[in-house]
Amino acid sequence: MKQIKKKLPIGIENFAKLQAEDFYYVDKTMLIKELLDNWAEVNLFTRPRRFGKTLNMSMLKAFFELNGDKNCFKGTRISREVYLCEQYMGKFPVIFISLKSISAQTYEKACDMAIQIVNGEARRFQYLLDSERLTEYDKDAFKSLLLPDMKESVLCSSLRILSELLEKHHGQKVILLIDEYDVPLAKAFELGYYNSMTLLIRNLFENALKTNDSLKFAVLTGCMRISKESIFTGLNNLKVLSVADVQFDEYFGFTDSDVKNILEYYELSEHYDEIKMWYDGYRFGNVEVYCPWDVINYCDELRINNMAQPQNYWSNTSSNEAVKRFIQETDKGTVRKEIEKLIAGETIVKEIHQELTYQDMYASIENLWSVLFTTGYLTQTERKDANTFMLTIPNMEIRNIFLTQIMEYFKKTVSENGEALEKFCNALKDGNSEVVEQSLNNYLKRT
Repeated sequence: MKQIKKKLPIGIENFAKLQAEDFYYVDKTMLIKELLDNWAEVNLFTRPRRFGKTLNMSMLKAFFELNGDKNCFKGTRISREVYLCEQYMGKFPVIFISLKSISAQTYEKACDMAIQIVNGEARRFQYLLDSERLTEYDKDAFKSLLLPDMKESVLCSSLRILSELLEKHHGQKVILLIDEYDVPLAKAFELGYYNSMTLLIRNLFENALKTNDSLKFAVLTGCMRISKESIFTGLNNLKVLSVADVQFDEYFGFTDSDVKNILEYYELSEHYDEIKMWYDGYRFGNVEVYCPWDVINYCDELRINNMAQPQNYWSNTSSNEAVKRFIQETDKGTVRKEIEKLIAGETIVKEIHQELTYQDMYASIENLWSVLFTTGYLTQTERKDANTFMLTIPNMEIRNIFLTQIMEYFKKTVSENGEALEKFCNALKDGNSEVVEQSLNNYLKRT
């Protein structure tokens, strides 16, 4: 009788659900041990999109949260760390918010969305209203976190207030998890209310992370490492763990052995070479990793159709704005040559500035290299010194994104330059060889 295989977790970012409903899981639970062994009060993980940040945050919540389902971790690697599990599993109040859904046309609407997120998290702790350890003033403060018309000043203090009340009730400090912390800033920059959103996020974080005596530790995730001067002002307890750092390098993304195990389990090992060529090539710290989103989606298609061809799954989840901006710099000769080298599979050496603000990102071509590196469009092959890297395009999927954007830019440029095209055609018709030659040379230089 043929064994029924586990379901592939496409789009499943809830660790407890993934475990309870028997989805395939690539075990990253030892992230918990490393986090506890290498203690920092505030930890920021920056990784490109679709590399398992939200799933790992959900895993942390499931592990630490009071009265959590310990069966979620049955058979996982962390379950073998018996002493650690006895000390930490299910022992802490956990606040978990995700900012990834804050996408609004105006600051006011974005603020309303942030209030709804805090409302939703506060509702999980309504038992505080019956707590004998909280005063009526405490309970009034908690009720303010449930109001849909919460004042902005209360919103800025909301995570600290909730932490204080949870510690007072449980007698235990709080773990704070903030997923996709930089999404509201990206949307605000795109839509023109960046300064207002920066001030809100700064005040929220200063209250929650800097002046919060009820905090055990915090973990934040995002794509970009936003400048400390921008939103982490005065936060001396922040530990940033980026794609360039060796620590935690194997816990976001699939390693080569992870992919081989998946393919063997689903009897798809003959597709290893094409999966490696298309979706491998990212280097985090000292580890080479695959994009999990791509591998899972392609394996799912192969299970239905063994002849399915690899696709650009990752590129369909974003606007690829960084690449578009980058391609627009091709009129500069050195940039064009560097793009040609990258497309040909070669490497280039660049100084990378990992700490930027959204206002800085597209201000210069030097900063654009840094954006492409931190967001996964380029990866390192070697680190020359603290800030200098040898960069390359990681795989076939990303190479195709570059080629697609180059062609779109090329078509746009040609369509916008109707006057030059008309001049070229008239010169051909009139037999004006000098103008034909000049026009053709200009055209070829651009392409």
